[in-house]
Amino acid sequence: MGTELLTIGAFARATRLSPKALRLYDELGLLPPARVDPVTGYRLYAPQQVERARLVAWLRRLGMPLVRIRHVCSLDAGAAAGEIRAFWARAEAETAARRDLAAFLVDHLTRKDPAVSPTAPALKLRYAAASDTGLVRESNQDTAYAGSRLLAVADGFGTGGAPASAAAVEAFRRLEDGGVPAGGLLNVLADAVEEAERAVCDAVAAGSAPGAAGTTLTAMLWTGSQLGLVHIGDSRVYLLRDGELFRITHDHTVVQSMIDEGRLTPEEAASHPQRSLLVRALGQGADPRAEMRLQDARSQDRYLLCSDGLSTVVPDDEIRRVLAAPQEPGRTVRSLVALANDSGGPDNVSCVVADVVTAG
Repeated sequence: MGTELLTIGAFARATRLSPKALRLYDELGLLPPARVDPVTGYRLYAPQQVERARLVAWLRRLGMPLVRIRHVCSLDAGAAAGEIRAFWARAEAETAARRDLAAFLVDHLTRKDPAVSPTAPALKLRYAAASDTGLVRESNQDTAYAGSRLLAVADGFGTGGAPASAAAVEAFRRLEDGGVPAGGLLNVLADAVEEAERAVCDAVAAGSAPGAAGTTLTAMLWTGSQLGLVHIGDSRVYLLRDGELFRITHDHTVVQSMIDEGRLTPEEAASHPQRSLLVRALGQGADPRAEMRLQDARSQDRYLLCSDGLSTVVPDDEIRRVLAAPQEPGRTVRSLVALANDSGGPDNVSCVVADVVTAG
């Protein structure tokens, strides 16, 4: 005697899925019934389908999209577990980014003035920037800028990388003029990102190979007591505070995504053939979503913005050693560029160093 099939109602109760959901999953080919009655059209399910249906239900509760659930259900147990692990790692990373944005919004909605409070000591930036072609590349596609309010590094790529990076930084340079409206820093930065995206696309379109170029952009805007960060791509920001080095940006690259998802170790990523492949950038067809956050500044903080021409060839402990040396920003940026070139200089290298100091 064959196995008795379950009606859609009985199967729904056994799997904690509604009949409506089961009909949808049938239409999508995710959970087709074992048989459809040719007379009544009723869907009938086999008892052995209960385990798969329960997995679908749990994955939906996890928030996994149906297309990805279908892929997971096609895998063996070990591979399916790996996919679930990778999905949740990405979800945690996206939640962390939203948490930073929520903190940014709360901070600005509860502050009347993003600049210095009456009782706080007045602070200012002391800064320097340097950019070098390196020892291998024929031209420099990086752009570095440092001013009293704006710090920026852009790393261009493709045949029109140089004008792309220059256009992105130039779009942000207008922030040097004029103040930031109270509570309006997030809007100011978001508008600047949109302007930079348009400027980069225009610069690329005017070149000889439209669509084959773009740029990263990492910038910080000084408000008087805080720095608003905009980050797209794999240039980095480091903070040296009380002798400790902190990396405060997250690379938007394929290999970093694989590290986040547990598919690669940092050691494996260092030699991965796709280690420079970006998942976010400014340029035609690129994903321009910016990471934004607010950084409270303290006197004697030292910030470093750098292109990956430094970070991929110089270990963090060496970067910390140079940043911690008692020398002014101009000598520091020159030392960092020299360090990258001493390590082979395989790429353009750009550095911006800014010290937070007491005004006066």
